[in-house]
Amino acid sequence: MPLRLLVVEGNTATDRARHAGSRGATPSQAYADVLRELAPEAVVDIAFPADRGANLPDAGGLAGYDGVALTGSSLNLYDMTPEIRAQVDLAREVLASGTPVFGSCWGLQVLTTAAGGVVRRNPKGREMGFARKIVPTEAGRSHPMLAGRPVAYDAPAVHLDEVETMAPGTTLLASNAMSEVQAVEIRVGEAVAWAVQYHPEFSLAEVAAIGGAIGPRLVEEGFFEDMEALARWRSDLDALDADPANTPVAWRHGLDVEMLDTGRRRTEIANWLTAMVKPTKSARGRA
Repeated sequence: MPLRLLVVEGNTATDRARHAGSRGATPSQAYADVLRELAPEAVVDIAFPADRGANLPDAGGLAGYDGVALTGSSLNLYDMTPEIRAQVDLAREVLASGTPVFGSCWGLQVLTTAAGGVVRRNPKGREMGFARKIVPTEAGRSHPMLAGRPVAYDAPAVHLDEVETMAPGTTLLASNAMSEVQAVEIRVGEAVAWAVQYHPEFSLAEVAAIGGAIGPRLVEEGFFEDMEALARWRSDLDALDADPANTPVAWRHGLDVEMLDTGRRRTEIANWLTAMVKPTKSARGRA
């Protein structure tokens, strides 16, 4: 029997359309594609909890999945709109079901909130493009989610918010200069969630597309001198996406194998599938 996975989209319908226009796919579609590449036998469903009237699985239905992945989002937890509350409620249902869960960026923030933590706007500002020099903690160095990661690494990242207060039952696994909470394990009763503040599911082309989608904001925030500089940055990332062996461009942006190699970039998700999802499938009798 194939793996059965659920991707939970963090965006509203309006934002999904905007992402699809700039990236060629919604975040959940792109995430589902990554999961299928890592687990070709998997059947992947997508849920849209931000949509009014969405048909969402309850704890019993969630128990029929082998794993649940939460995408990023353009929303902010501290606004706590009905669309956001629906996602926090679903995250609580996921935890109650005991189904292995992985959160990227917004996914980390939603799981933290659902488990009793607090999210804030990062006083240091936006982390854009790449989270630099992420360093595993002592716990992280021996944790299976970060197996294969070096003593410091970079990862795709686009976020303005961060975890201010970790939820009870959280183990901090990695930090960097921009955000103390870059990778965690969250335990709630029998439930175990793995989550990161960065985006191991992103390609370099996706990072470039997001930069284009919010370009004027990035210029205003001082990441680029003007839109022409942004366009050059995007062109370089697209070139590296097409040819990771383009050494001059990689050197110009200080990107090494952890960013350029697709498998290395997706380390945390691959480890989650291997260490959490597949054993749970077997334990639930779905082997």
